[in-house]
Amino acid sequence: MYAIAVIRYRKPLEEVLKVVDEHRAYLRDLKARKILVASGPLEPRFGGALLLRVENADAALLAVRDGDPFVKHGMAQYELLPWLPTIGLEDLDRA
Repeated sequence: MYAIAVIRYRKPLEEVLKVVDEHRAYLRDLKARKILVASGPLEPRFGGALLLRVENADAALLAVRDGDPFVKHGMAQYELLPWLPTIGLEDLDRA
């Protein structure tokens, strides 16, 4: 199953940037574990988005959210959206 996580900053960008390196290290680990397909900031920069591949949507998505340094440091909140793509699914499965 796939999911989209929309991340919205809860603090000013200047504060969020202090945690960005830790957040990106966390995302690189998710990518290495084949959980994260793609990620990046939104424009304008009020948050970001993640495209995730998960086995058990509820537990896995909560674990992704709760493990993020942005959440641990109170910098951001997540909106977790399980997603059932129909067009392009084969391309995602290859990614």
